[in-house]
Amino acid sequence: MSVSMIALASEDFVPVLLTTCGVLQLYRRAGSRGVLVAASLIGAGGFAKATAKLIVALGGPDLPWLRGLLFPLLTLGFALLYRTLVRRAIGRTPRWLAVSAPVLVAVCALAALWAADPLPMLVSTTVFATATGVHLILLARRQRDTTAAVLIGIQLAAFFVLGPLGARPGQTVALQWAEQLCNTAAQAAFLAATRRLSTGPVGATGPAPA
Repeated sequence: MSVSMIALASEDFVPVLLTTCGVLQLYRRAGSRGVLVAASLIGAGGFAKATAKLIVALGGPDLPWLRGLLFPLLTLGFALLYRTLVRRAIGRTPRWLAVSAPVLVAVCALAALWAADPLPMLVSTTVFATATGVHLILLARRQRDTTAAVLIGIQLAAFFVLGPLGARPGQTVALQWAEQLCNTAAQAAFLAATRRLSTGPVGATGPAPA
């Protein structure tokens, strides 16, 4: 049992908490229980993976099924969050979104089952997380909040870089620490951005002002 690995596994809960709190901030803008459910799904996915890592660090068994909950729960959480924000912004759920979102989730889920690996769900997670991030950046520009837009951009960039990198096996402890601290900083940026956006005027995310 390594103290360093226990500390590393424990720190993994921090970005989960920051992300969940960041999503919850959006409830003040959307005013929909969909945001609360999305936050619960996203938090549960991160918590499951962090818990699996902590169990291993404490000398317990590896639980692939627990680790494997990360991307399926993130997919559902971000899909619901994006749909809720869009519906709140324009007053309805676009038909293309109502049809394409379940199809994408189903295709990636079937691919994950066929491969016996939850990694294909990373694709759908990336799509919905990116769509949510772009939606929030447009919202920030509409509110003329450049700081919030930049902070969301940082969080998105970290997601694209750290997601695939963190899925690679055989990483050193030093590299894992670097990844996790970068992830923590990125999710702190997300929390700061959503806090700023939650206090802005509610309205459609139409074309940003020039």
